[in-house]
Amino acid sequence: MASAAETRSEDTRLAALAERARRDLDLIRYPREEWMRRVTHDGQPVLDVAIIGAGQGGLAAAFALKRLNVDNVCVFDRACRGGEGPWVTFARMITLRTPKYVTGPDLGVPSLTPRAWYEARYGDDAWENLNKISRQDWQAYLDWYRDTLDLPVENDRSFKHVSWEDGVLKLTFADSQGNEAVRYARKLVLATGIDGGGCWNTPAFIRDNLPRERFAHTSEAIDFEALRGKRIGVLGAGASAFDNAATALEAGVGSVDLCLRRKVVPSVNPYRWMENTGFLSQFSALPDLLRWRFMAHIYDLNQPPPQDTFWRCRKHKNFAFHTGCPWDSVKMEGDEIVVSTPLGEKRFDFVIIGTGFTVDLSQRPETASFASSVALWKDRFTPPAGEEHAAIAAHPYLGDVYQFLPKEASDPNAAMLAAIHNFTFSATPSMGLSGSSISGMRFGVERLARGLTRDLFVADGQYHLDSLLAYDTPELVSTEPPVEV
Repeated sequence: MASAAETRSEDTRLAALAERARRDLDLIRYPREEWMRRVTHDGQPVLDVAIIGAGQGGLAAAFALKRLNVDNVCVFDRACRGGEGPWVTFARMITLRTPKYVTGPDLGVPSLTPRAWYEARYGDDAWENLNKISRQDWQAYLDWYRDTLDLPVENDRSFKHVSWEDGVLKLTFADSQGNEAVRYARKLVLATGIDGGGCWNTPAFIRDNLPRERFAHTSEAIDFEALRGKRIGVLGAGASAFDNAATALEAGVGSVDLCLRRKVVPSVNPYRWMENTGFLSQFSALPDLLRWRFMAHIYDLNQPPPQDTFWRCRKHKNFAFHTGCPWDSVKMEGDEIVVSTPLGEKRFDFVIIGTGFTVDLSQRPETASFASSVALWKDRFTPPAGEEHAAIAAHPYLGDVYQFLPKEASDPNAAMLAAIHNFTFSATPSMGLSGSSISGMRFGVERLARGLTRDLFVADGQYHLDSLLAYDTPELVSTEPPVEV
């Protein structure tokens, strides 16, 4: 634990870095003029952009807009301050999975990079010796970033509903006490993360056959201390399944058996290949067939557990993993959970489900009211025979700046959909990596912010022309020669 003097020194260094970042931003701040039209509706001010989600993607989007002099923005998050995103809530990895040198929220400003923050907090040598950034440090970095940039965030705001009123979006929020509030916005950005396009997936045969207190999804709060000495079954082959298995083992459970349907544990991580400028910046420009084939390979390859995560499990003698072992059915037999698999019956006291998420806009409160109007990939693209992929087909088919598109041009929700931008993981088949991925954030955020400002400027084209025609500030104020003193 750091001493009080060390903590004060660390705080001083981070404060100095924050001042340097603000100075850097002032040095490159151009243009400096406000340019947006102020709009009201029903007697209330209208935000130019409302952003749902104050995690990494939402904060970076707000910063990108601020750099473009779009300041009439607010970010809303259902969590209390410090609990945004997964990092200190349900994420159970020790470190991020991305390389330590990754950049993203900084948008190319060196003094805002994770490295600058880490070196200010821990020193240059600590950075050199670092393998990967811890998830707790990543959250602390995001908190510092938010404060340094003075980003406009309102916490304890659950987004409940959106509707269209006379060309603006009516947004309904509720706080933790159930109090509702209405805000208006011209543009809406959904930056609600990995599951923002649907919901976490617990198979129905588990939900329907086990008491709720006997299973949990990896995205949920789990009292691992209460599982001490218990037999734990984990279903899933991804990193989160192994993270939860490791956390359970470290908490002193009796045993963990991790089961996956694949014949071998995935080993190749396509995300490392995707971390190149061409893919990160230009994927969305590819024709549909190529985008489909990219995504089919990436989705089918799956993301493996990092090597250190795998060894985190394997070092425990009471850990076992079983390949080619999907769960066919589950039931309660007395006080035991009985799982039927192709490898025989398995018995547990508690099970953890690491089966990812389902893309289904009707399952999200933010999108449920208009989900039936949204064009999905299956509505816009038919793959060649033999290349069908149900998971990709269920994703929304987005426009050039993440906006939802209607299934039919005549849909009464078409204008509203054009004002709603899907910056969640479900944008991946259309746009590649974006706000919910650190690796692709910088490219995705810049595309989003420039698209938003394009749309707002074009919508107000006549207003800006009138502003030009009314502009009469003289620059030449005298035709006389200067007076010599």
